[in-house]
Amino acid sequence: MRRRKSGLNFNRSHEKKKINFGIVREVLTWAIEIAIVLVLAFVLVYFVGLRTSVIGRSMEPTLCGTDEILVDRFVYKLMDPRKDDIIVFLPNGNEKSHYYVKRVIGVPGDTVKIVDGRILVNGEEYKGDLEYEAVTDPGIAEEEITLGTDEFFVLGDNLDSSEDSRYPNIGNISKSYIIGKAWAIVKPRTRMGVI
Repeated sequence: MRRRKSGLNFNRSHEKKKINFGIVREVLTWAIEIAIVLVLAFVLVYFVGLRTSVIGRSMEPTLCGTDEILVDRFVYKLMDPRKDDIIVFLPNGNEKSHYYVKRVIGVPGDTVKIVDGRILVNGEEYKGDLEYEAVTDPGIAEEEITLGTDEFFVLGDNLDSSEDSRYPNIGNISKSYIIGKAWAIVKPRTRMGVI
């Protein structure tokens, strides 16, 4: 009777497999590069990638109701909005509302008043980027408004068709309600560019 050879053969010589460090290095390099790209993509989308539409005529001629804009959500984590910045905010922090887009006229500590059709900031006529004719409706800014430590006074560029800080339902804008700074028009193509 013949015996069959079966089972494990422990007599085989054990050869150690050599690790190819060139391949390992290349795989690690790819993994690191992919991780960096993903982090950069997240940062760009989260902080700069907010895209919103301008609603209405309140920012004409700077922005039109058909414009789509990009919003920088990062800049105001480093600094406060400045006069003449065009900001995007939620009125009274209402997350169910559409985004409002307006120009900053007054910053914390300023006083704002509209007298005889003129916008006065700290007692002097406003001389910023907003070109305006006589303001026909001063709203609550008929009386002097003093801005608190985190409050901003905003107006639309088209003062005759703008719901802004002159009206009690909007009022002064708290920094916590500000989403970011409008920085570029992306649509329509004929109006594309930095604001």
